[in-house]
Amino acid sequence: MSHLLLLNSFRLHCFEYQISLSLSLSLSLLPFSLYKGRSTRLSSSQLLAAAMLRLSSTITILPLAVLLLLCALRIQASVHEYSGEKFVGKGNAFFVHGGSEGIYSSAPGLNESSPEDSFIRFEKIIFRRPLELSSFSSGSVHAVVFEVDDRETIGGSAYGGQRAVCCTADLAKLGVCKEGQIIYRPSSNNPGWPQIYGASFDIDMTEAILHPKTLQITRTGMYNLYFIHCDPKLKEVFVDGKTVWKNPTGYLPGRMAPLMKFYGLMSFAFVLLGVFWFSQYARFWREVLPLQNCVTLVITLGMFEMAFWYFDYAEFNETGVRPTGITVWAVTFGTVKRTVSRLVILIVSMGYGVVRPTLGGLTSKVVLLGGTFFVASEVLEVIENVGAVSDLSGKARLFFVLPVAILDAFFILWIFTSLSSTLNKLQARRMTAKLDIYRKFTNALAIAVIVSVGWICYELYFKSNDVYNEHWQNAWIIPAFWQVLSFSVLCVICALWAPSQNSTRYAYSAEDASEEFDRDDTLTLIKPSQVVSKDLKSPERRSVGPDNDLPEGDIELEKTA
Repeated sequence: MSHLLLLNSFRLHCFEYQISLSLSLSLSLLPFSLYKGRSTRLSSSQLLAAAMLRLSSTITILPLAVLLLLCALRIQASVHEYSGEKFVGKGNAFFVHGGSEGIYSSAPGLNESSPEDSFIRFEKIIFRRPLELSSFSSGSVHAVVFEVDDRETIGGSAYGGQRAVCCTADLAKLGVCKEGQIIYRPSSNNPGWPQIYGASFDIDMTEAILHPKTLQITRTGMYNLYFIHCDPKLKEVFVDGKTVWKNPTGYLPGRMAPLMKFYGLMSFAFVLLGVFWFSQYARFWREVLPLQNCVTLVITLGMFEMAFWYFDYAEFNETGVRPTGITVWAVTFGTVKRTVSRLVILIVSMGYGVVRPTLGGLTSKVVLLGGTFFVASEVLEVIENVGAVSDLSGKARLFFVLPVAILDAFFILWIFTSLSSTLNKLQARRMTAKLDIYRKFTNALAIAVIVSVGWICYELYFKSNDVYNEHWQNAWIIPAFWQVLSFSVLCVICALWAPSQNSTRYAYSAEDASEEFDRDDTLTLIKPSQVVSKDLKSPERRSVGPDNDLPEGDIELEKTA
């Protein structure tokens, strides 16, 4: 059975890997906008609003479209439904994978009616074959349930040859099994396991019914269910019915059970962060900068995301059926939060709101990148959390993972390239206050990347040494870590750049205006155009006086003219 478990584990891990070295941790981070000047604030705010507005229609329509597509589906997890599942040949046997879940043991002496009982229950399992293939009786089609540590008790080999699940002629000669039957031996660690029972087809019958049965779980472990038969004449057989898997605390699979408490704690943590941020926002609302509003948006989205995830798991735990609507909205809020965070970090890295009033010709490119990332991430997260993951092959998962990974890599490259350029220009212009805050920002991103790389290495190590999911009780730490790291960095950013009476000293002002500063980045990424400055066209219309805010550079230009 090891090769089947390895294949199934590969399919799961291929999707979990989320190759993102990306800043999913730091992407909830920051928007520490900086902006000043009532006359220019309106135009910059309008520019940012226009950019976000282009995403709004997609953000609103996509989850609704997903809901329409999924509203007719009942997404199962602890309640596994089988509808026309066909057997697939592997070696000398034919298989249907019925499920794999971590289950905690029941307390001794409990029965199925107890709310703290753990069990796997078979309900209305029916094997069907075509009418034209019903003219003969057959051997049994078996349901095989085993704990992952007992995987070597299924199957065997003669004289050290290739391992087989069904008894071969050589093994039958040795007297260890009957040819055509499943090979298994009792577990030395878990008495009474593996559990194997089945049903056979009578002549002229197209159905074989597996009688309802409940298996009590008395030992904590990762349990696997396979439907297996050894008769090549039954290759057209398929399975209908369902099985119910339950833990002592509810229907959540063992790998997911700790996440319900985790998201409850994260919801509370976001509430505390929100209280701090919104109190500062209310105290200094006159000094709030346009990009600081994005921090407010990220915190609000985070609060909704954590609350939806908690209610998603709570409902799942109560009923055994995952609530499609809640899951889709949890996924959507999380995707919007990550998209907005990435966009804000990118435009701040470019100097928007600090040393330049607009993004110029880069606005459409930034919005296009953000919109593409949102769509790709939404599709990936919906498939991972809403759809039946086991229905997809590894290649199909990789098809959805790769676009997100590539877009993340592009975000990282663009962010650090822009940061480097902005730091050099701030240093050259001796803007010490803004240079200091940009250095803190860069250090925060660098630390986040280093920690994330270290964690990715650990994640690779963890998964490479857990091909059979034997360490399933600790698997929840992997996704939880990213949430904790992201939240921790967001807390640091909120502490450093919370609204205050001094916020505007870091903001863009007319004194910082420099055509050369604003132009450099734009020229590297868009085609230049011949635009004659109005200042050069009509110098006589401008005057220098005590009430004029003309920058020093412009005064020199006028003198030269």
